[in-house]
Amino acid sequence: MKIGILTSGGDCPGLNAVIRGVVLKGTTAYDIEFVGIRDGWRGVVDADFFPLTRHEVKGLSKVGGTILGTSRTNPYEGPRGGSENIAKTLARHGIDGIIAIGGEGTLAAANRLYNDGINVLGVPKTIDNDLRATDYSFGFDTAVNIATEAMDRLRTTGDSHQRCMVAEVMGRHVGWIALHSGMAAGAHVICIPEVPMSIDEICELVSRAHDRGRAPMVVVSEGFTLKGMEEAYSDKGLDAFNRPRLGGISEVLAPEIERITGIETRATVLGHIQRGGSPSGFDRVLATRLGLQAADAVVDGAWGQMVAMRGTAIVRVPFAEALGELNTVPLPRYEEAAALFG
Repeated sequence: MKIGILTSGGDCPGLNAVIRGVVLKGTTAYDIEFVGIRDGWRGVVDADFFPLTRHEVKGLSKVGGTILGTSRTNPYEGPRGGSENIAKTLARHGIDGIIAIGGEGTLAAANRLYNDGINVLGVPKTIDNDLRATDYSFGFDTAVNIATEAMDRLRTTGDSHQRCMVAEVMGRHVGWIALHSGMAAGAHVICIPEVPMSIDEICELVSRAHDRGRAPMVVVSEGFTLKGMEEAYSDKGLDAFNRPRLGGISEVLAPEIERITGIETRATVLGHIQRGGSPSGFDRVLATRLGLQAADAVVDGAWGQMVAMRGTAIVRVPFAEALGELNTVPLPRYEEAAALFG
């Protein structure tokens, strides 16, 4: 059996650990031949393949990024795209199936290809932790740790100048990173996509913290919307899947907070810092386990499914279930954190 492995969408810590887990288990236990697919779905469309052996994956569990490269290419676009062309390309190279490691957009493309007759298996990847079919996705824990450390640093400079600091973290549709890092860092306000707030509500909490002698810390997800806004702030155009490129809501909030409260306010967009560097110990273990189980799923012919974490077990979930709904922050979880605001 010959299997291609790709990483698609945004990179995150733990991708290399998945690749290592798949290859080590697949080659030693099942004698599977693997090929790396460069730059996500682009590599599938362009037939950009290379041999992937134990040698290529040695020592990868602690390495951030992805040795395969990644992109946000839509496999159905372009003259060489589409399931019919892709099926011919895979057959020409003797590739029996694809393990696609990616988030919502990647798995949606994988599901479409599977429905069109191509063998595809998924491994969930998203620092946002927004896939409902898995309790946790690798990369999330690392992103939270990075964001928490950054906020700890912002708190010290905020305290020194008695400024309000607004830290923007990733989170297109869900606020898990903001919720966890905000609670860990002792934020006075946490703004997430699931709970719209008005600028006056935010400023009231900022003022309460300031009146207690604290330098207010506001944490905001990039996908947060103020009450009255129809959609998340974006001024960066669209990605390959026609989704707005988010980022910059903190730079909208900061001057308004300063104008209304009179408190000097600074915004910091953490951005891609959250995606980079070595994965945490938790993410290394989770990513490796997902990779090992993905190799088992290939041998069992579990195409059209993804491996996922439920409790502490790794299970298989149909793409349709994985893509049904987003893993949003439940209101009770937000209310827990809100008890600490102001």
